[in-house]
Amino acid sequence: QVQLVESGGGLVQAGGSLRLSCVASGTISSIGRMGWYRQAPGKQRELVASIAGDGDPDYADSVKGRFTITRDGAENTVDLQMNSLKPEDTGVYYCNADVAINRLLTRNYWGRGTQVTVSS
Repeated sequence: QVQLVESGGGLVQAGGSLRLSCVASGTISSIGRMGWYRQAPGKQRELVASIAGDGDPDYADSVKGRFTITRDGAENTVDLQMNSLKPEDTGVYYCNADVAINRLLTRNYWGRGTQVTVSS
């Protein structure tokens, strides 16, 4: 079994910064794309940022220039540095990853989420 565990959420004032971390553990052969999603109250879950196995990042337009996603292949971690936070960044942030359990089987996994609240 594979687990994704997020950390680093919290309450911050607008304009502040937070850093989210996610670590994958369990039966892992390799990890492909990793990403961060968020879900605000009453809204659908949306992609915030993702990073391919080769380190190529992709960002939602709403966070470009403010958020940075990085990963450590050796540690099976993915981080999200969030700067210049806005109240509309508030939500539960979920880690997501495509994990190869063996050379034949790849599954998509979700973490349980971490709350980010940005006050105005």
